[in-house]
Amino acid sequence: MSEPLRKLTLGQMLDDTIGRYPDNEALVYVDRDLRMTYTEFGRVVDQLARGLMALGVAKGEKVAVWATNVPYWVALQFATAKIGAILLTVNTNYKRAELAYLLEQSETENLFIIDGHMDTDYLQTVYDLVPELKKQERGRLQSARFPHLKRLFFLGMEKHRGFYALPEVMAMAAMTPPEAYAARQAELTPDDVVNMQYTSGTTGFPKGVMLTHVNIGNNGYWVARNQRFSEKDRLCVPVPLFHCFGCVMGVLGAVSHGATLVILEKFDPVQLMASVEQERCTALYGVPTMFIAVLGHKLFDKFDFSSLRTGIMAGSPCPVQVMRQVIDKMNLREITICYGLTEASPVITQTLPDDDLRRRTETVGRAMPHIDVKIVDPETGRILGPGEQGEVCCRGYSVMKGYYNMPEATAKTIDNESWLHSGDLGVMDADGYLAITGRHKDMIIRGGENIYPREIEEFIYRMEGVVDVQVVGVPSRKYGEEVGAFVIKKPEVDLKAEDIQDFCRGQISRFKIPRHIAFVDGYPMTASGKVQKYKLQEMSVALFPGPDRMSVEEMGIANK
Repeated sequence: MSEPLRKLTLGQMLDDTIGRYPDNEALVYVDRDLRMTYTEFGRVVDQLARGLMALGVAKGEKVAVWATNVPYWVALQFATAKIGAILLTVNTNYKRAELAYLLEQSETENLFIIDGHMDTDYLQTVYDLVPELKKQERGRLQSARFPHLKRLFFLGMEKHRGFYALPEVMAMAAMTPPEAYAARQAELTPDDVVNMQYTSGTTGFPKGVMLTHVNIGNNGYWVARNQRFSEKDRLCVPVPLFHCFGCVMGVLGAVSHGATLVILEKFDPVQLMASVEQERCTALYGVPTMFIAVLGHKLFDKFDFSSLRTGIMAGSPCPVQVMRQVIDKMNLREITICYGLTEASPVITQTLPDDDLRRRTETVGRAMPHIDVKIVDPETGRILGPGEQGEVCCRGYSVMKGYYNMPEATAKTIDNESWLHSGDLGVMDADGYLAITGRHKDMIIRGGENIYPREIEEFIYRMEGVVDVQVVGVPSRKYGEEVGAFVIKKPEVDLKAEDIQDFCRGQISRFKIPRHIAFVDGYPMTASGKVQKYKLQEMSVALFPGPDRMSVEEMGIANK
């Protein structure tokens, strides 16, 4: 397309939309009947931003947010952007060890939390990690373990010892003169880092992906543009905001076009259906498991989906029969498929509303505007032609600035010609449509969540009595894959599967805890001594039987 890239900060993007569509609804929460026009939302953003400035949040500081999709999450996204801070999104499923690693590696200065999520008490977790909170004056924190951490905030109305409550932050806005706020915004450039998200890798520990205003502002704009968004669209967002799917493809896609965001605090099929019907949503985002849960719900026929037109299914491959039902039963006749990764802001390719069913299920579309995509031989780097399988690489405005404090890892991912190497295998046809045929060697995708075995393996290695552990994806009809662990233990140690699950519980995210565990004497190996994980996957069919298991033929595991 001939339309140029937008060289705006996220604050400028929001202000532009407010100027064009002041009375359009920006944000709706059906469950609490909360509604804000763009004008009202802009006032909240500015008040929150000035409050943070008054408390000393400086340009370039990280502001981590560990929260579900609560109403002030989106306001915080723009408030931090307007004062030049970097929003660091934290997976709501994180446990103590994961949060500690993130705070240390990112050198985070500020942390926003809610009270908790599911079985994790966020407040208690933070008090356990930062005991000084209960003894020291707010804003003057000196943590032994996290020396960079300065301020903690509660993303709600309640007061908690050591935390600034949201009303207190908003009240502090009066301490920042409008001139100082305007001067801060004038210091910013569209190429500044505005967002950090942690993604794991085959090397084990998560890496902080640094994304700029240009990166994510443009990617959100084009993802929505490819769905033909306008100010008349109303987008239902049940996916987590801590993912790019939520905060970039969702929030920035809608805001850049003046559309309305109808946000769910967490995914619930009935709440989703009620929100779509009541708000006459025109677009819906989700991973395949979400659509499957909605289609299979006993109350599905009670709801009206006639307002829906488009949306995105992403996160894992979409079964053909699910796509047919989504189009036929949910009226999502223009639904699109996206492929990408966090390091690419995230979307690299997308199908278009006019693409046929085959292309919407067998491919992930063509390159986004202003992004180049090529397939290369992973060994030689030679560019491959149509129909040849190789590594997917991309180049353009969307490529991350790098991994935070990890120059070597950055250099391995982005080559000296600025090509981002995805680690995924794909085939491109003569028309430019990309099909993903493989992925990061070991990565598991469970219901849209990316899981890297090395991270789990290194955690389980710490357990007394474990000699070795290999983690693989166990094929599942419901989730796509579940986590399976093959453990070699010391002969004299009595270990059971439950012991390993208990060791993980409360320390790593629930979805990463191996559901299937087998104790083995050794692993299938190559001649060079490399573990053949695909053979462990094949073994899992016999070792972990059940109605949810797939056969080896259904799995389609290639001998790699």
